[in-house]
Amino acid sequence: MKKIAIIGGGASGLMAALAAARSGANVTLYEHNNAVGKKILASGNGRCNIINTTVSYHDYAGSDPQFVTYALKQLSFHYFQSFCHSIGLLLDIKDDGRCYPLSNEAKSVLIAFKSAVSGAGVTILTECAVTALSKESAGFIVTSDNNKRRYDKVLIATGSEAAPQLGATADGYTFARNFGHEIIPPYPSLVQLHLSSKHAPKMAGVKTVAEVTLLIDGKSNTTVTGDILFASYGISGLAILDVSQKASFALLHKQRVSLSLNLLPQFDTQTLTNTLDKLFASIPNQSVQNALCGLLPAKIVTYLLDDAQIPLSVCVSTLGPKEIKKLVYLIREWKFEVTDTHGFKHAEVSGGGVSTAQVNHKTMESKLVEGLYFAGEVLDIVGRRGGYNFNFAWASGMIAGKEMAK
Repeated sequence: MKKIAIIGGGASGLMAALAAARSGANVTLYEHNNAVGKKILASGNGRCNIINTTVSYHDYAGSDPQFVTYALKQLSFHYFQSFCHSIGLLLDIKDDGRCYPLSNEAKSVLIAFKSAVSGAGVTILTECAVTALSKESAGFIVTSDNNKRRYDKVLIATGSEAAPQLGATADGYTFARNFGHEIIPPYPSLVQLHLSSKHAPKMAGVKTVAEVTLLIDGKSNTTVTGDILFASYGISGLAILDVSQKASFALLHKQRVSLSLNLLPQFDTQTLTNTLDKLFASIPNQSVQNALCGLLPAKIVTYLLDDAQIPLSVCVSTLGPKEIKKLVYLIREWKFEVTDTHGFKHAEVSGGGVSTAQVNHKTMESKLVEGLYFAGEVLDIVGRRGGYNFNFAWASGMIAGKEMAK
């Protein structure tokens, strides 16, 4: 019976522990928090978007996104659904491919996994931080709380630095680096963005739907449509989270990053121009501020007009084609410079991590150190919003667990 240590009790660590124990291994799981699965509980606003039925390597970023392909094929959605049934977890499958526990509570996911892992005989050591990891001819020595234990194989499933308030650390990178692994510089992802704008703080709390275009060094990179929410530091919302990985990566590499907001994406340029012409003609004595409040949130109107250099109180009847053209342009392409992300503390996940070039994509074993494995977010793989990060965590954890037990 193989003696296996798993460092990290998140999604990938729990899955690996269960897969290894079910395959006949003697498994000890180390978790420095007072309980496993804290990020699972916090995910999806407490609902846990557990997986996505439409997953492919196109949903990931990293030095080699195709690294995920083999693992995802091994954990097809139907396989995962059957697995969930085996631990007493039923899924609510949405039309867009997102899946949640039928209870609509992340707690259900954690309860099911904890019960299954304990039932499989895994030893869970909470409040037990691993302080050192070394390799000997006979295996690995795991040091924690001044105790040293020997194992045949070790899995590093420590996650990333994202959400330190939930116990996230960079320990996994340190362990990997000590064994000669390259660490691709980590950066926050699925995170809010800071703007260089005198207006954004004054619009804090204003929420609307917009088409958001990310520009990197002045060139259009990605366009998404969804909620945006202005904040004291800049901007948030689902559309912002969707472009944040590329924005954060570009900022890390000292590129110029900006956002272009189309505040009325349902109109093309000509239709919006015609709409404003007809609107202004119907209420010629109204101020432009009041007239636009029928189209856009009031605070946005105030600062949009400021950028257009059009007085709030001016009557719409006095606006000429030049002013209307400027208004249409700003409504469709209101630009803001991005200066930073809101940091790891507010990020859901992290990009960067252990280089996948040094890890076997079919086994998750290190190519440098026999018996050393990696799974989940500690690797240089990050998914987009929609359950894709859990997707890879479950898949890589399952493969690593089974392989370690061999």
